[in-house]
Amino acid sequence: MSLDRHLDIHPDVLRALTAGQPVVALESTIISHGMPYPDNIAMAAEVEDIIRNTGAVPATVGIIEGRLKAGLTADEIDFLGSSPDIAKVSRRDMPVIVAGRRNGATTVASTMIIAALAGIRVFVTGGIGGVHRGAATSFDISADLEELARTSVAVVCAGAKSILDIGLTLEYLETKGVPVIGFGTGQFPAFYTRASGFGVDASVNDAGEAAAVLSAKWGMGLDGGALIANPIPFEHEMDAAVIDGAISQALAEAASKGISGKEVTPFLLSRVSEITGGESLKSNIRLVYNNARVGAAIACALSPLL
Repeated sequence: MSLDRHLDIHPDVLRALTAGQPVVALESTIISHGMPYPDNIAMAAEVEDIIRNTGAVPATVGIIEGRLKAGLTADEIDFLGSSPDIAKVSRRDMPVIVAGRRNGATTVASTMIIAALAGIRVFVTGGIGGVHRGAATSFDISADLEELARTSVAVVCAGAKSILDIGLTLEYLETKGVPVIGFGTGQFPAFYTRASGFGVDASVNDAGEAAAVLSAKWGMGLDGGALIANPIPFEHEMDAAVIDGAISQALAEAASKGISGKEVTPFLLSRVSEITGGESLKSNIRLVYNNARVGAAIACALSPLL
């Protein structure tokens, strides 16, 4: 059974897709669970404006009253960003949220699913989920990685969140055959910092080269996603020692409080922001803006090739 009977595509997004124009998907978990109100709403509006100004059409993704939405209105974004009981929805949660006609903010995994269903090939986020530190005993591995293996959407991000085990995350992606492409870098970025100490599979210098790689991948019938790793701009990068210290403190607090599963990342991001006096939130917002510019440029270069 197709999911499309549950899908609503925003009229602006549908017109662009029908005309073969570039569209960029955006997740909503970063709005509802990743940033405080009203910074989250201002960030979401600015990201959509950046994408429009670069020549593409933004499609913020979410679930409203059980309907999968490829493109949210401003009122819907404000609702997801200001309401206290918005579910954080990954692949496993979608049937329950849809059947119950509930509201949900989409993670990387569920945003990829809805984007692919709508026919959107490029998705911009902050950072992907991955293999958590201590996963050898907890088995805590984000569903984002499995979705990258199976769903043919390119994800533009600032690498993996540095609260994760980045080395194991990259090993997992290699096993699943997901190409990790550095955008103007040979180093895999670590969200708040430009380098993690780990390399990428290949690097590209501009949006045209990235689009050519994606076109070749899907043109050969190689299903699944690709990760475009775009480092945070130099001027907004955090000091590695400061952010690593904040993360270590937040991880210890999460463990002492027994926080686990899908609640870990929102807790850690919130605590790291508090510990750094809000500096990590500022960096987070700036890297998302940078990803939006790059993702929109890639979507513009890719649309004539599809």
